[in-house]
Amino acid sequence: MTRTLTARLRGKVIAPLTLAAALALSGCVAPVGPVEITRFHAADIAALGQGTIRVEPAQGQMENMEFRTYAMAVSRELTRVGYVEPLPGESGSRQVALLRLERQRYQPQRESGPVSVGVGGSTGSYGSGVGVGIGIDLSGPPPEQVATKLSVIIIDRASGKHLWEGRASFVVRADSPMAQTSLGAAKMTEALFKGFPGESGETILVK
Repeated sequence: MTRTLTARLRGKVIAPLTLAAALALSGCVAPVGPVEITRFHAADIAALGQGTIRVEPAQGQMENMEFRTYAMAVSRELTRVGYVEPLPGESGSRQVALLRLERQRYQPQRESGPVSVGVGGSTGSYGSGVGVGIGIDLSGPPPEQVATKLSVIIIDRASGKHLWEGRASFVVRADSPMAQTSLGAAKMTEALFKGFPGESGETILVK
């Protein structure tokens, strides 16, 4: 006879298959590093966080699927801090947010080689000797990383004056959920506009 195991969590019954899947997913989540944020703004911040604004690519920026995902995330954060998106069909906006995105996958290099050799000597009542020890690192190569850099510059469209600039950088393992464009975009933009406009010239780490 087959016995069925169930687990109760916060008053709810979870079937064995559901519980196993949840545990498997929790075991696959890789550590997530903080987002490094640096922001600058003009002395007069009265114009920030109000009026219409449109997100546009910075000069030389490719408009691919990743860029559009980050552009949508930036638009959501700009709306949250007080800006209004132009109405459909409206050609201009009071301000423009120029967006630049860089993403790179790379393989970190070990600081030391996979094989280490140690030489040790000893003396005592029963003579002396010299031993040679060889250590082999079997842990494999370091995991692949994904580095993302995001830059947003808010400009007054009429005068061309730079009102605000924010930069965010984020490095995670390639197998981390945050390496996915949609999740990474939400995390980075939320960190970039946290406490908008922020302290000018200050670099902070947002977890």
